[in-house]
Amino acid sequence: MYSLAQDTGKQYDSVLAKKLGADDYGMKYYVLVILKTGLNTNTAAIRKAFEGHMENINKMVRDGKLIVAGPLQQNELSYRGIFILDVEDIEEAGKLVQNDPAVRDGFLDAEYLKWYGSAALPLYLPYSEKNSRSGF
Repeated sequence: MYSLAQDTGKQYDSVLAKKLGADDYGMKYYVLVILKTGLNTNTAAIRKAFEGHMENINKMVRDGKLIVAGPLQQNELSYRGIFILDVEDIEEAGKLVQNDPAVRDGFLDAEYLKWYGSAALPLYLPYSEKNSRSGF
């Protein structure tokens, strides 16, 4: 049985660390994208834009660029969701996110921040998919 409290001891894997781009702390930089409600309120076009939004999410996952994505609970800041992108810089992140019809068409706006996190974060998705009984 798997336990989060299980002490497995520290076993540094230099090959894995190099493959994941880890620094000496096991960390690396990503780009955090905060998606906010955009100005476009055209309800006739919103469904198609958000179908494209999901297609773009799936493409970024297949391309190994999107590590984490998900909606946020309704809030006073009009934040709708986040992406954590495994890319070098904000410019590259902006190009990927502009391929999203919901962003491109103004239903969502995006803010970009450099974020320092575990280099092992890309290993999250394969386990996440195995943990879900139904897909998106």
